[in-house]
Amino acid sequence: MKKGFLPITKEEMTAAGISQPDFVYVIGDAYVDHPSFGHAIISRILESHGFSVGIISQPDWKNEDSIDVFGEPRLGFLVSAGNMDSMVNHYSVSKKKRANDAFTPGGVMGKRPDYATVVYCNLIRKKYKKTPIIIGGIEASLRRLAHYDYWSNKLKRSILLDSGADLISYGMGERSIVEIAEALDSGLAVSDITFIDGTVYKTRNKENIYDAIELPHFEEIKNKKEAYARSFYTQYCNTDPFSGKRLFETYDEKLFVVQNPAAKPLSQSEMDAVYALPYMRTYHPSYEAAGGVPAIEEIKFSLVSNRGCYGGCSFCALTFHQGRIIQTRSHESIINEAKKIIWEPDFKGYIHDVGGPTANFRAPACKKQLTKGACPNRQCLFPTPCKNLEIDHKDYLSLLKKLRVLPNVKKVFIRSGIRYDYLIHDKDQTFLRELCEHHVSGQLKVAPEHISNVVLEKLGKPSVEVYKRFVDAYKKTNEKLGKKQYLVPYLMSSHPGSTLKEAIELAEFLRDLGYMPEQVQDFYPTPSTISTCMYYTGLDPRTMTPVYVADNPHEKAMQRALIQYRNPKNYDLVKEALLKAGREDLIGFDKKCLIRPRNGEYGKKNSKGKNTASAKTAKKKTIRNVHKKKAGR
Repeated sequence: MKKGFLPITKEEMTAAGISQPDFVYVIGDAYVDHPSFGHAIISRILESHGFSVGIISQPDWKNEDSIDVFGEPRLGFLVSAGNMDSMVNHYSVSKKKRANDAFTPGGVMGKRPDYATVVYCNLIRKKYKKTPIIIGGIEASLRRLAHYDYWSNKLKRSILLDSGADLISYGMGERSIVEIAEALDSGLAVSDITFIDGTVYKTRNKENIYDAIELPHFEEIKNKKEAYARSFYTQYCNTDPFSGKRLFETYDEKLFVVQNPAAKPLSQSEMDAVYALPYMRTYHPSYEAAGGVPAIEEIKFSLVSNRGCYGGCSFCALTFHQGRIIQTRSHESIINEAKKIIWEPDFKGYIHDVGGPTANFRAPACKKQLTKGACPNRQCLFPTPCKNLEIDHKDYLSLLKKLRVLPNVKKVFIRSGIRYDYLIHDKDQTFLRELCEHHVSGQLKVAPEHISNVVLEKLGKPSVEVYKRFVDAYKKTNEKLGKKQYLVPYLMSSHPGSTLKEAIELAEFLRDLGYMPEQVQDFYPTPSTISTCMYYTGLDPRTMTPVYVADNPHEKAMQRALIQYRNPKNYDLVKEALLKAGREDLIGFDKKCLIRPRNGEYGKKNSKGKNTASAKTAKKKTIRNVHKKKAGR
């Protein structure tokens, strides 16, 4: 296989000896030939199986000719919005336009449309009415069935219908895309490709749908939020490649969208093969003049160790995309990749990350998952660790030790996230010691998200007591090592279940901790998460019980401000929140107060019946009054 970039122009295609590409891949990102980019993996996988691919990166969606760079492909178009959902890429949680796009040359914003997958497919359909279109990537994967769309604030149909595409390759896609390519290459019509795991197709013949669970009709879930919550949870319980059932949605009497079970996870040798493909490991040289592609900086000196996550956080879509079964690369594969990056001219001696969705998950949660899959109605870590969960850091620690001794390597960091609720249950604390001694530089970032057990239960996170145990263990380990290293907790405001009461509880926790977070993440309702279902329906789909949802922008601003109560800019919002919640006791001069009164106001009595103005302040006031009387005023 000849090493080099895949063609992005007709001239490059001709130079590569290709008269007509088998596939034309339309992507919303710049073309970066690196295994951290989905389009690079899918393209190289196809190439390794003998299929040619031409790349059209960020076409001008207002110009039909921009989709015609290579002409009509022999087998079909592939379409992906990019490494991120295009709407998350474009807008903050407050729906304000972002200033930069790290996946575009020069970081320029506006090079892809909103709902990019749909727009690109519609553009192709104007020119090529019958050519097969297969969509994939995070945007298509998480919108594969009817879903709540936060940005339009309505329930949307499967993206398969609005895009006019023929198939969705959902999840990671390595298996399904090869099977699709081989089926098309054999002469099979795309409408007959209904049998591949990890795909979604549409049909007008209900008789051909077999062994499947029928989800509620689209009109029903659109009109009844309870029906949508039940439908969503059925989907959630059928994401596993071993136990998941085929699902289908009805849109009218003659239109059905069918989701086949998820593709089976890759074996370690298959994962190794994916990462051994001849990637150029950087962006296409045509982007150099624009300053390159900023996103490469985050991953250039990082190593992917695993994929999948059984953490089960409610706000995370990994269950729907990568799945809950951990897939890993071998030590040899990872070290071989490391040996490439350590000799790069701009390598400074620091491997930025060795991990995946969760860095310290290096094996399936239990042996059962390898043959029977993850439990559909139970979590591995929440609310407490399953008795079958195998907690062991030996393999990961061994890998880190091998990387630490490579030439030119000064430090190996772990930035992709440590699950402290997994680590703290490891009876052998060797990994915690090694983590503090070798893989932390001043501070370790962890994600408790909140500290109110009411909210943590909705988040799918363990109780605050587990976090406190980890904080204590981390502190003691660093003391033994003679190191001053800190924990930086990621916190989320306004998650379903959080009222002002819970937001204040979090503020008090931070007060006692003496910590003020620089950044706070508002809960962002993205497609296909339990939390988003709660946000839209006001119901917990797991129990069908009501959930409080802060959807008013002003209340959300108050909850966010409470986490950063020391910021003077937040004073009015914090005061309003405290008054509204009946917590005037937190306004005053006592050390337990969050803010001080203004304009001569004095704090009221706190929960212990003491005035919130400090004794020292009260004494000063008394002395002033005595002087006033002596002066005859």
